[in-house]
Amino acid sequence: MDYGMIGKLEKAKRYAEDRKRFRFNKFDVTFHGDNNEHNVSFENGVFHCDCEFFITHKRCGHSMALEILLKDMIAVPEQA
Repeated sequence: MDYGMIGKLEKAKRYAEDRKRFRFNKFDVTFHGDNNEHNVSFENGVFHCDCEFFITHKRCGHSMALEILLKDMIAVPEQA
């Protein structure tokens, strides 16, 4: 590995440790739940999940787990 790449790798490690440098705008993820897989997406500050609980409550264990995992890396909408 050349010296330039070594410097970039060190910089990347420093960046990765500073979570506030990252802001997710949108993504889709397959969540492996206890009973089923669920499709969870995030766009424009809003989560969507295909589980039944989310349909009626607009939040669920899957979306809340991602909120916790990505704390300070996504803009979570205000709760009503």
